[in-house]
Amino acid sequence: MTVTGTNGKVTFVGAGPGAADLLTFRAAKAIADADVVIWAASLVQAEVLEHAREGAEILDSATMSLEDVVAVYERAQRDGLRVARIHSGDPALWGGTQEQLDRCVELGLETEIVPGVSSFSAVAAIAQRELTIPEVAQSVILTRLGGGKTPMPPGEEVREFARHGTTMALFLSAARSGQLVGELLEGGYPEDTPVVIAYQATWPEELVLRCTIATLEATVKEHKLWKHTLFLVGPALSATGTRSHLYHPGHFHGYRRADPVARRELRESRG
Repeated sequence: MTVTGTNGKVTFVGAGPGAADLLTFRAAKAIADADVVIWAASLVQAEVLEHAREGAEILDSATMSLEDVVAVYERAQRDGLRVARIHSGDPALWGGTQEQLDRCVELGLETEIVPGVSSFSAVAAIAQRELTIPEVAQSVILTRLGGGKTPMPPGEEVREFARHGTTMALFLSAARSGQLVGELLEGGYPEDTPVVIAYQATWPEELVLRCTIATLEATVKEHKLWKHTLFLVGPALSATGTRSHLYHPGHFHGYRRADPVARRELRESRG
């Protein structure tokens, strides 16, 4: 997404789950081109700053309010500066990005968003699991537990999403693991549903644990995981023996013809 303004530019950079080598080429270039780099030091590894040019102004967003950040954007508009605003994960998810974008538009700044690797996909990669398994789960729900700093809209409680029984990625929920377990069970997941717990995924101190909903709370408390933790939940995390139709010899598309016998077998298997 790019919106053209008059003076200055702010690029919102998705830095991924933390590891500097998960930056995209576009993200690295945006950092290298910036006069000012604002980054979340507690959420992104310091190595990402190696892409910043010598002499660039570096600011840690951990000490800044929205008003402090907007003051930098005002200066960028006034002086024609390029700002790289580095967010952990992907700017589309829980990053406070939209409120900053709105203010940039009001200032007449040019803006760009560079997508990043979300922590949920990084955790799936670490766990070596596909989250959408044929005949088991074909959807992934990204959400968080209600009751935190930001209220959840009606109908978006974990227990409501859990009724789907598909794969869920749960952010910002480790501090209330007992409530999380209660809502997952209330929504209909069996107690033996597999869970992957990931703390500081892709960081040197990364910890990835496997358990079930029944043992989730005890596992979290045993390892004192109160923040920087993501949960993957659902039957796809242990499913085996299913096959995608995409690479079945009976499936055809614009680049491959179907084997007639396999095609007939595939149709029969679908009922």
